[in-house]
Amino acid sequence: MNIVVLVKQVPDTWSERKLTDSDHTLDRESADAVLDEINERAVEEALLIKEAHGGEVTVASMGPDRATDAIRKALSMGADKAVHLSDEALHGSDAVQTAKALAKAIGTVESVDLVLAGNEATDGRVGAVPAMLAELLGMPQLTFARKVSTDGSTISIERETDAGVVSLEANLPAVVSVTEKINEPRYPSFKGIMAAKKKPVSVLTLADAGIDASEVGLAGAGSKVTESAPKPPKEAGQKVTDEGDGGTQVVEFLAGNKLV
Repeated sequence: MNIVVLVKQVPDTWSERKLTDSDHTLDRESADAVLDEINERAVEEALLIKEAHGGEVTVASMGPDRATDAIRKALSMGADKAVHLSDEALHGSDAVQTAKALAKAIGTVESVDLVLAGNEATDGRVGAVPAMLAELLGMPQLTFARKVSTDGSTISIERETDAGVVSLEANLPAVVSVTEKINEPRYPSFKGIMAAKKKPVSVLTLADAGIDASEVGLAGAGSKVTESAPKPPKEAGQKVTDEGDGGTQVVEFLAGNKLV
């Protein structure tokens, strides 16, 4: 079974994240960059399926040159090869443009049986790219999976929603997005880290993937941030000393802030 896993390099959630002053896009250079946690779980699920049914795991990523670090981590976990779509013209692309670009990148991989992805990335939290990608690829979509199983010709999942858990099944090829409950990803071994350095990474430009520059980028994005400001610093709270009227002071404070 040939599996493609979408991976993304994102700012570490423990780092201070901010937008650039020039165009209000994410300032990726201001924070430590890591492989998105949910993507690690998607890679792990792909490896488990490969171990059970054989085949090959390809990781696909769209991002700047430094995204190679995230790709190499996925390879060190056990993925076989990678496709890296990297072009300056991609800067500022919205979710729709990203899905279209990724669909073209996936199109360079032969005989794809399954596309796995995280349900959302921590730097955007749009949560719509897997569904849009399935539409573009003409594949059924099974999203928000907390459990995945396959017999090689069909794929079944347990889909968790606010309303409960739903069982879904589709014929392969298909697109599946997973949640943080799907598994616990393995740690790359030293042997895996060393092996990852020799695994093939195909770096594609827009031209290589057959993407017109007018289809991507901030200028043509359907959504963009027009203004941003840093979060204001926390102000000191009001201390209430109870001298018999503490309750009254608390109520007056809440009323003054229109909380009661």
